[in-house]
Amino acid sequence: MFRLWAKAWKDNHLLKDVVVIEEGEENRTKKVFSSIEKVCQEFDLSKPIWLNHNIEEFKRLDKTRFRSDNFYDSIDFDFLEIQVIEEDM
Repeated sequence: MFRLWAKAWKDNHLLKDVVVIEEGEENRTKKVFSSIEKVCQEFDLSKPIWLNHNIEEFKRLDKTRFRSDNFYDSIDFDFLEIQVIEEDM
């Protein structure tokens, strides 16, 4: 099982969050991108652009933040944080 937790923050307050569960035999990368797509549907967002610092941070911490410069559209929060909270090896 693979679980990804997504949280939208504004002014240090949690606005909304969702946990996405991915089951199946896909590799980790496909599970991450599939989870993010589900989060974006849930939050009614365009998919974020992965910048170099997001990639490096996610590799190190299994967590990253997408700010306004990661989105084509304007967002009504400060950042979207994603974090892997469970992963079968």
